[in-house]
Amino acid sequence: MTASAEGQPYAVAVPKGYRIGRWEVREPLASGAFATVYAARNTLPGTELPPTAALKFLPTGTRTPRQLHHLRELAEREVELLERLRAPRLIRMHETLTVEDPDHPELDGATVLVLERAEGSLDTLLDKTPAPASGPALLAEICQGLSQLHHAGWVHGDLKPGNVLLMKDGSVRLADFNMAAELEGTHAYSPAFTTPDYTPPELLWPEVSERGTRIRPTADIWAYGVLAHVVLTGTYPLPGATTEARTDAAMRYSRGAEELRLSPRLPAVWRQIIADCLSRTHQERATHDALTLLRRAEEAAGATRSARLPRLRPRRWRRPALVAAITAALLAAAGTVTYANLRDEGPSYGYHRCPFPSVCFFSEQNGNGEMCAWEESDPDWLSGSETCAWTADRPVKSIFYNGDESTGMGGVAYYRGRDYTPLGTDITRPNARMRTGCTGQHAQGNLAGTYAPRSHQLIQHCGDVAPGGS
Repeated sequence: MTASAEGQPYAVAVPKGYRIGRWEVREPLASGAFATVYAARNTLPGTELPPTAALKFLPTGTRTPRQLHHLRELAEREVELLERLRAPRLIRMHETLTVEDPDHPELDGATVLVLERAEGSLDTLLDKTPAPASGPALLAEICQGLSQLHHAGWVHGDLKPGNVLLMKDGSVRLADFNMAAELEGTHAYSPAFTTPDYTPPELLWPEVSERGTRIRPTADIWAYGVLAHVVLTGTYPLPGATTEARTDAAMRYSRGAEELRLSPRLPAVWRQIIADCLSRTHQERATHDALTLLRRAEEAAGATRSARLPRLRPRRWRRPALVAAITAALLAAAGTVTYANLRDEGPSYGYHRCPFPSVCFFSEQNGNGEMCAWEESDPDWLSGSETCAWTADRPVKSIFYNGDESTGMGGVAYYRGRDYTPLGTDITRPNARMRTGCTGQHAQGNLAGTYAPRSHQLIQHCGDVAPGGS
């Protein structure tokens, strides 16, 4: 993600001084095709959260249904990884929020990731100082982050200088995980696009299924080789003045029609490391995993050898459909900790209390506090056989739709009024936005916590207009 060019509209334009939760928006930091990041100030100092942060706004409530599905999928990927993994070289997420502001339809429904504040990106550093003296040390830390990610069973899917952040102390954090994917055996599935200059040849023209592109950790290994060559020499390892020319060269190289000609400016100690990362095929690259590369990079950089990663706890059993489904979720934050040994003391999660197949609403964030659970729609939470009395005077702060995909009901829409009707300011929302909100199957996440819904209705997709006038 790079800074928005002067005069270029941001993916999400947020006015300075705008408030969401405890955070006040300040100046824009960076913008990409699908999100904009703003500096933010904590208006409630003295709490467990830092005085400043970076707010990543994803427009998950203001696009066409097809765009919304895609944007929510990207948000889901990033939130799930950041909620489940806490490691020193991965950017930390403090909380997630959803904008509830019908008076500003361009923001209403947006997903906001509250991230630790970085000083800049590797991309910005390279623009100012090609082949910086700190390059080898930075590469060792980047490889450490990649090793942490792969050890936890995830593939980044879009490793490049713009997605490497530099902290105030000069250390590295990997970021932008909206292309990240969790491994299912030897493979993972990621959206069908990435950054061509950092994409291995076998994925430049991939076979794309309804689940996306099948990728392996070796895709990140290739990207690391390209990134290392750029950091150390200021040039790409494959010839060409344009991205198209370089991708053509990559395809010729993969077929054996062209040799790999690394820059003569490349330090000798890094030459074989990068050549191994840029092996022609996945099979050749697979012999050089991230941990092996980390030890070689640390030695090449003269860096202190990092501690050995702890053994992972056994993975809890999860329904195959939960692993397989990439739902149109507004937010997702998995409650099962896969890589508990790398987590620091973060928030606790109570989503596991939600029985299958139900939709559950909670009085506190992260699935904590009091819970109400239903297996079907409910036109009035405060009457009938299943009531949710606490919502009469307290807001809902988190939700989990632990649904059954065989029913075809892929979303749950909720409303401030009874009988699936809008109430108050909700009436200003056109069409499907008249509902207060909507969440997809298997999605867990925090809400703004400023309203108490009165009814909810199971629907086919969150992008659809729900039956009953919503």
